[in-house]
Amino acid sequence: MSEPKKSGTRGPYAKSAQRSIDILDAATTVFATNGYHGGSLRDIARQLDVSLTSIVHHFGSKYELLEAVLERSDRTTAGDEDFDFDAACADHGVVFATIERVRTSVERPELLRLFAILAAESSAPNHPAHEWFALRYQRKSAELAAAFAFDQGAGRINRSRDPHNLSRLLIAAWDGVQLQWLIDPSADMSRPMRLFFESTVPEAFEGTVSNVA
Repeated sequence: MSEPKKSGTRGPYAKSAQRSIDILDAATTVFATNGYHGGSLRDIARQLDVSLTSIVHHFGSKYELLEAVLERSDRTTAGDEDFDFDAACADHGVVFATIERVRTSVERPELLRLFAILAAESSAPNHPAHEWFALRYQRKSAELAAAFAFDQGAGRINRSRDPHNLSRLLIAAWDGVQLQWLIDPSADMSRPMRLFFESTVPEAFEGTVSNVA
């Protein structure tokens, strides 16, 4: 009887995949520490003790590596197997989901720092990641606006409030509170975010509200 086939990637393909992950990890650290302009491919190669050619072989260019870092980091911060932000919004409302996400975000300081540094850098129109961040903010704003609108339909938030304005205000407050925490880790993030919601949508803490504007 023949032996059962063993699953899993082996040989050079497995090594190549692992090297790509290692490069992404090192690039995340370098960009989160020095930004895109301050961090170089040589810094990343030096951190891994590999040649510059090896970095280029896997990602082609510094910008392609940056894009890969951002895409992976965005997927990581959007959710994990322990907490599904979108599901929490649908089940309990955007207020609960956000407060819970803020609470767990302290476990990913490097990713928060990466986005804080690169988002600020990319405000310059000629920055390589300018369009990526512009589209990301548009997408996040639309998603949160939809979550607020869903809450209005579910009777959690009064219909008189503009979900698009709430979405933009939430992103501004969230980014600001995270930045303060990155500068001073002793600063609390959860309480300011709760106060933000208590001042903008206090009815979300009071149970079902009237759907009448």
